Amino acid sequence: MDGDLRGDEVRVGGDARQRFHDSRGYGYPLDGNAISLSLVEAAHLLFRGDLDSVDGMDFRTFLAGRDAGFTARFLVYADLRDRGFYLAPDRDPWWSDPGDGDFVVFPRGKGPNDGDVKHRVRVVDERTDVPSDDLGGEVLAVVDEESEITYLDVTREDPAGDTAFDPPEGVEAVLLDDRVLVWEPPADLHEIGFYGQPLGGRASDYDALQLSLLEAAYLAASGALAFADADVEDVIERGRDTEGDHFDRRLRVYRALRDRGMVPKTGFKFGADFRVYADVESVDDLGHSELLVRVLPEGHVFTPRDLSLDVRLAHGVRKRMVFALDSTSEDTIRWLSVSRLTP
Repeated sequence: MDGDLRGDEVRVGGDARQRFHDSRGYGYPLDGNAISLSLVEAAHLLFRGDLDSVDGMDFRTFLAGRDAGFTARFLVYADLRDRGFYLAPDRDPWWSDPGDGDFVVFPRGKGPNDGDVKHRVRVVDERTDVPSDDLGGEVLAVVDEESEITYLDVTREDPAGDTAFDPPEGVEAVLLDDRVLVWEPPADLHEIGFYGQPLGGRASDYDALQLSLLEAAYLAASGALAFADADVEDVIERGRDTEGDHFDRRLRVYRALRDRGMVPKTGFKFGADFRVYADVESVDDLGHSELLVRVLPEGHVFTPRDLSLDVRLAHGVRKRMVFALDSTSEDTIRWLSVSRLTP
């Protein structure tokens, strides 16, 4: 059986509808028993030997004549087919509700006529930059230089927790270098609210609590801290002196997480901005932090390698990787969760 190349489609006649579309989910039907295949579908049928040629081209010749990026799309298509999925190009008329990806993948045992979508897949190679504005609600299929495929599930996140704590008011504090000290803190500030760390450790003779500049700025803005010779703007300026604009971004994300009932703590040991606890009742019975959060400006452009590195690290410490994309102009934060996926 041969195909006829027409622009970016391949027409196949004979009993193609029964052989390829109805029984195996390839292409879309035309008049009679003919179907139209996308180029990647045609390449896969050539590869399998189900098509003999397309305009006289065998699989090798057909593959060599395609545009940049086609080989990566073919590898992902073939991999998902080998895993038992039917899939179709994410465009009309193959799929009635097209998006911005390359493929729609249907649940096992279902095809395009059933109306259910398991994944929307976008194919990139490991050197392709991925703008954050384009992400959310799809699977990135990253093809590396050795043609291995890593699937990254990218979803919009709405983080929320159950930590309930009302900070005290007017606690005396002192701004020192890049941190704030509270000499006689209410016990609940650390034990229940999980703010700061005891000075010198929990066995120290000094009844003092050291707060990060982020913690201090958040608490000072709510009236929980009182400075003799400083105020909340002094704390923020000290943070800007050490981190520049990134401090403002981190403060907005810190505030958003606290306001959502979560407890952000430094993520330095994990190479992130924060590790985040969803439910803290007492530091004596502290659970596992669920999220690693990296703060980035809105419009950030990812590289697949950086995404893979962050996701691998988070997975290795049993956490979920979340990117907080901060929009300074609109004072909004967009949350993206990225995790490894095995289709």
